[in-house]
Parts: sequence; C-alpha cells; structure tokens
Amino acid sequence: MFTLQQKVKMAINPELELALQFIEKTDRNLFITGKAGTGKTTFLHKIKSESLKRMVIVAPTGVAAINAKGVTIHSFFQMPFGPILPNQIANTNQQRKFSKTKIDIIKSLDLVIIDEISMVRADLLDAIDQVMRRYKNRDKVFGGAQILMIGDLQQLAPVVKPNEWSLLQQHYDTVYFFSAKAYEEANVVSIELKHIYRQKNEVFIKILNEIRTNTLSDTSAKILNKNYNPSFSPAKEEGYITLTTHNNRANLINNSELNKLKIRPVFFNAVISGKFSENAFPNAERLELKVGAQVMFIKNDSSAEKRYYNGKIGIITAISKESVSVQCGDEVDEIVTEKETWSNINYAINEETKAIKEEMIGAFTQIPLRLAWAITIHKSQGLTFERAIIDAEASFAHGQTYVALSRCTSLEGLVLKTPITSSAIINDSTVSLFNEGVEENHPDERILNESEKDFQLNLISELFDFQPFLYPTIRLIDIFYKNQTSIKGAVIEHLQTLKDEGVVTLMKVANGFKNQLLQISEDAILPENSSQIQERFTKAIAYFLNITKNNIQKPLAAISFSTDNKAVQKDFSKQFESLQEKLEEKLFTLHKMTNCFKVQAYLQVRAKAVLQKMEPVKKKQLPSKRDPILALKLRELRDGISKSLEIPHFQIFTQETLYALCDELPRSEASLLNIVGLGKTRVTKYGEEILEAIEAYCSENGINKFNEQKKEDKKPTKQVSFELFKSGLAIKDIAKERSLTIGTIENHLANYISSGDIDILELIELKRYKKIRDEIETAGAVKGLTALKEKVNGSITYMELKMVLMSMEA
Repeated sequence: MFTLQQKVKMAINPELELALQFIEKTDRNLFITGKAGTGKTTFLHKIKSESLKRMVIVAPTGVAAINAKGVTIHSFFQMPFGPILPNQIANTNQQRKFSKTKIDIIKSLDLVIIDEISMVRADLLDAIDQVMRRYKNRDKVFGGAQILMIGDLQQLAPVVKPNEWSLLQQHYDTVYFFSAKAYEEANVVSIELKHIYRQKNEVFIKILNEIRTNTLSDTSAKILNKNYNPSFSPAKEEGYITLTTHNNRANLINNSELNKLKIRPVFFNAVISGKFSENAFPNAERLELKVGAQVMFIKNDSSAEKRYYNGKIGIITAISKESVSVQCGDEVDEIVTEKETWSNINYAINEETKAIKEEMIGAFTQIPLRLAWAITIHKSQGLTFERAIIDAEASFAHGQTYVALSRCTSLEGLVLKTPITSSAIINDSTVSLFNEGVEENHPDERILNESEKDFQLNLISELFDFQPFLYPTIRLIDIFYKNQTSIKGAVIEHLQTLKDEGVVTLMKVANGFKNQLLQISEDAILPENSSQIQERFTKAIAYFLNITKNNIQKPLAAISFSTDNKAVQKDFSKQFESLQEKLEEKLFTLHKMTNCFKVQAYLQVRAKAVLQKMEPVKKKQLPSKRDPILALKLRELRDGISKSLEIPHFQIFTQETLYALCDELPRSEASLLNIVGLGKTRVTKYGEEILEAIEAYCSENGINKFNEQKKEDKKPTKQVSFELFKSGLAIKDIAKERSLTIGTIENHLANYISSGDIDILELIELKRYKKIRDEIETAGAVKGLTALKEKVNGSITYMELKMVLMSMEA
C-alpha cells in the first residue's frame, strides 16, 4: 500500500501516470527516465504492487537488486560474466541449464522490469533478448515480453574494461544499453519524469539541470560557488555528511571521526542465512558503532510508525546489546532501532494459483545504520540529504558531480570543499545526444490509444499464430530425410500432413484474419469492445480448434518412431517434444477463449497454458534434514577442486550427488561408495576432502558416527541457550526454562565470548570484570585453571575465571 504522500505524488505527475497507462494497457517497451528525485523508485514499487501483469524485476548489481526487491540480471538469466558477443548464448553452452520452473516463469512472463538500466551494457541487454527468444518466442524481440527499463543515463554509467571494450566495439557503437541490437528493434517509448520532489528552489533546480547537460553558465557557477568553504567544520548536531569520490577517502573520514570518540565501541554481528552474496551485503558484517557517532539509516523503517527512511542522519545517544538510539536533528523523540532484515529473493511459481511468487533464499539481518560523516558519491545514489559537504575535486566518471549535488534538498544546506568548475563536470556527449531524442519524442495520449488498440490486436494475432510450430516441424522432416535409412516407423507421411494441411494452412488463414481485423479496427473502438470483432473472433476460434485437432493433433499422435542411432533419437525426441508442448499450450488457450476476447482473461489463460503441465503433487520437496550450510560448504569444495584442476564441476560430483551427500552424511570411504554418482575413481581422487568437510560439519553440529543423519531441527544445546540469551532472557530464566543448572547455562554462553558473539560485560559487571582481570595479571604465568584459582581471591568462581580468560585471549 502507498502512503498519502506517495499518492499525492502520483496525482501531480502526468508523465508518471502516462507511463503507468502504457504498462497496463499496451505491450510497448518502455524507457522511464528522469532527473534525480523525480520518483523513479516510487514508480517501480507502484507497478510491482498494482500491476496485474506477470513480472520479474532485475538489476545489474546485487545492491541494486536488493534495493529494487528483485534479483540480479546475471542470476535470473544465468549469464556468463565478461563480454557477451551477439548470438553467443544461442550458439554455445555457456549458460547453466535452466530449471523447468525457470523456463516456465520466462515463458509465462508479461513484463520484465530492468532497474538502473543506465548501468546495463549493450551486450548484456542483447543477451537478455537472446534468452527470452530462446525460451519464449524466437521470432519476437525479447521473446514477445514487454520490457520496462528504468534509470537516468546522467547518473551511473556501465562499467567496461579496456580489454572488454576492444571485443565489444566491433559490434556496438557505444557501451550503453541503447546501442544494443535488441533496443533498436524494440520500438521503445521513452518517457521522462519531470516533476522534481527532492528540490523546491527553482534556482537550485536550474543549476542542477545545467550541470546535468554540461551547460553550466557563469551566473549559475557564481551562485553555486558562494557555498565554497574549504575550511568548513560543522558542529556535531548539524548533521552534515561529506560526499566524496573515492571509497578510501570516505573510510578515512569516518574512521578518523570515530576514533575521536574516546569511548568503548560496540560491535553488532550480522546474521546471514541461506544464500546471500558478500558483494550484495547492504551493511558491514561486523558493524562498529559508538555513542556520539554520526550515522545514517540505510533502510526504510519496516514498522508501522515509519520513523526513519533510507538516508536519514542522526547522532547515536545510546547503545544496548539489541538496539541503538538515534537523535535526528531537532526531533523530540529519539529513534530506537533494532536489527532489520534484507531479503535475497528468487522467483518461483505458486503451485495452487500458478502466480509468480517471490521466494526468500537468503537473508541479511543487521542494525540499519552506517557511519555517516562521509559516504561515496556512488553509494549516495538514490539518497536525499538536507545538509551535505561536497568534495568533487577528484571526479573521475561520467555524472558524478551531478549525482553528488542532486542528493541535496537545497543550496542552503550545501557546502563545497572545492569550487565547481567545468572540469569537474564529466558528461558523455553520446548520452546527451540520446537524452535530447528522449525529450523530443515524448508520447502523448494519441500514441497511448493507438498502442492500446495495437496491443489487443497483437494478442488476438498471437492466439492464432502457428509460426512457432513451423520450426520444429521442418526440423523433424529434415532429421527424417537425412537419416531415413536408420529410422523405423510411420513418420514422414504424418509430418507432411501436419505441416501442409495443419501448420501452413493455419498460418495462411491467420495472416488473412489479421488483415481483416486491421480493416475492421480502423475506428477508435478497442477490439475487446467491438461486437463485430468479437463475432469474428468466436468463429475463428471454432475453425482453428477444428483444424488444429484434425490436422495437427491427430497426425502427431499417429507418428511412431524408433532408431538405433542415439544422436538421431535425441535430436528427433527434442523437436517432437517441443511440438507436443506447443500443441498442448495452443489447444488449452483456444479451448479457454471460446466465448469472447478480453485482454485480462487472455493474459491469464496464456500463462496457465504454459503452466498447466506442471504436476504439483510430484514436485520433489527438499528433505527437512538437508542443511543448506553443508550444501554450501560442499559447493565451495567442488569450486576449489574445479579451479585447481581446471575441470568442470560435474566431473567431481553432480548436483544430485551433492544432495545425496547432504542427506546421507557418509563418514567413511565405504559409505561414500554407496552414494549415487560416486564410484571408486572419484572416491579415490576426492573422497578424503569430501569426508573432511562432512566430518567438520558433523563435529560443529554434534552429530556422532552412530547417528550419521542430522536429526530434524536439532540444534546444539549451547546454541539454544545462546539464542534464548540473545532474545533477552536472563541466565537464571534460561536455566529454569531448560531445566538446567545456572552453571551449565553459563558454560554454554562462555563458548561465545572468544568469537565476539557475546561481550564479557553482558555476563559480568564492569567493576567485577576489572577486579578479576587485575587478580589474573597479578597471579602471573600459571598452568591450569585450578592452579590459578588457588592464587586469586576466594570469592572468584571457576566460571568467572574461565570467562575473563577467554575474553582476554579474544
């Protein structure tokens, strides 16, 4: 649901409303751009929450994907890293094999949203096109799915190394997405969002526009550089943040300011579960904070109060083991924040509704704060600051100066460490030229209405389109004639009937029907509202169903085929199954559309046609005893062996074998030999390393050799105590709940001191800790805890000695 403020934004933004209409009512591919602060992110989230189209959201980097609540382009489309040449994916096996679920998702997609499109290289966009054609429709750009590209070309640019560009420049004019072959073919509608929400001052907005277009006037430069103050040192409570070009500069400022606070730091360890790439971590895995530190919230408040947002700055006033209190500016109430969770998602299909659903495959939980005396311009992307110090002297990339200045809400809250000159403004002339075209070709209501009508006509044509049947049919005929001496059965006569009397006949009729619809629809009435088109549509359905059943389904069912040639068998079976699949989908769709044509109904039926073959009952569930942590360790082991020996993963062990290892937990060479896919040769070569990994896992989780399988949901007893302690229970309460002694619980918790998961001061008061530490130091070098106990004050317990010793060692 959207807030009242967000809804007001929509109401006063005609370009945004137009873009929404193009998404919902047409199949036009869209590029949505706009200056910083024009609501592009709000637009994305509105589409996601309100659109009825089946969609996925992808982004070029892990952080961008997490922020957009989508997945990375490389993970969803299973792309190889590095330059991707035209037709490379279609003609090679560089991609990992797609799962049936992934293929079904792609085939049933209506819409693909690509966020931060400015960072997407031309070759990557063409690679997306190759994948979509491969699994959806080979004859249409992006497989016939609608593509929505969101981003600002004047901000983040694609990354390309010189050696990569030396390969790509043979195929592309520029590295930007708009140089992709697919983009040229996609007939893209470009809409620029123009209403700026971040800045209200017209003078400042004018200055930003000039910097954006590299046309900074002398007058604007003078106004801007009035804020130049190289010796500026803000007061602590003012909340200024420095935006700088390089990461090491930002870290230096933050660490220097943190060290000025002469108090003990507190560390918060992130909780990471499932699959979450280190490159996509939204915050430090081990976060160091101090009372008095200037911090920035890096996530919107997930609670109903919405007390903070991504980019809000404040000062830490208090820290407990579970929360951090932050005072923001002149606000009356401090914000007490606890850990927030960022999700890493994957797309799957709901077995009951067949809808595309988001499945959490990993999570990162951490305090949503970052030190904020300084931040890189790159990391400030998408954030808003009321007070900022800009150090753009070392700008090294296209758009950096614009991004930095446009983070600020006003000129009044802006301080320049270095004056802004034309040399600090780096703009790519290719981008400027492209953006001029976007502004000149802005669509209007007339184009929207025409596109809506074309969309409906396209859907009707798609329903009666039998072109996709032609390729597998011709391939089958070709395979037969090239190998007829080794093929037995009734094949060619049925294939010829299927082709000539079925596929080709229906293609000719469909083409004629399409032309008739174009003539009928010359007026302004939409096809789904035209009684004349609806009448023709229902008659066409009856005709196409009849010919499909008699001239395609029957001859296909009559084919009998056998051969001793395995290669021929494989090739023939592949095309035969493809034809069968297309036939099932087409018959399903035709049967469901016999009454009339409605856009939403057809989109739903089209998706179900792809998914109706899925068998929910037969879906294999991962056994609950299978721990993803062990699977991860075994994958890492396999990766290491693969790289060192330069051999493919499957030669070490397959995915099926990996799952079997996780299920069975073999602890000896003999039990390894019983695992599917592990013969004597593989056990000899890799068995020792596999067993070591499993042994380490079993040891960590308290699994003995007499019980080789980990019991479902069984946790080490010390971990249970640790989790209860971290939830806020006192030691005596944990002991009572678990029916254990206080000493046993203390012993459990002591195990977490050396790792830093528990601070000694959470278990022993500071005054008592200092006393015990002094006693230990006075005692000097002593062998064993018993000997030490005899030398210290009698009031000190064995457990206290053990805890303090562990803390001192850590």
